[in-house]
Amino acid sequence: MRATRQRSETMPFEHAHEHRDDNMMVVQANIDDMNPEFCSFVTDRLLAAGANDVYWIPIIMKKGRPGIMLNVLVDAAKLEPVEAVVFAETSTLGLRYTRVACHRLGRTFEQVETPWGPMTVKVGYHNGEMVQFAPENGECERIAKEHGVPLKTVYEQVRSRFMQRHDGGPN
Repeated sequence: MRATRQRSETMPFEHAHEHRDDNMMVVQANIDDMNPEFCSFVTDRLLAAGANDVYWIPIIMKKGRPGIMLNVLVDAAKLEPVEAVVFAETSTLGLRYTRVACHRLGRTFEQVETPWGPMTVKVGYHNGEMVQFAPENGECERIAKEHGVPLKTVYEQVRSRFMQRHDGGPN
């Protein structure tokens, strides 16, 4: 049975409804002379500056040098603060830009009861129908640590309880 989208509470972000963002940019830099241990810090700074997503890819650069490729997804209107972070916190001397559009599913958050109390599941909707769901990982990690339970056990329990509530989940 397909679950149809229910009205959600006010979302803490702008993705409660399925939509396209047409004014997005991917900013890239290939870096071969920065300590990779800095990546987590740089990621946090970029997200705080307005980036929607940040990811790193290990690469082999010219002359066989190992490096990392920084990729930042950002709304074009927030590009300047992101550039400032990249130039301040990495060793890159230049950036590449690609204009992109993003299709974002509508999202809601649902609570399910578990042996450890209520837990959150993020649910994705396409054309008003539920197509995917996932327990909130940070919550699962916290519960696993607090109760000495394997993370995969917590995650599977939350998914199972959600699927029982929705006749098996998305179709």
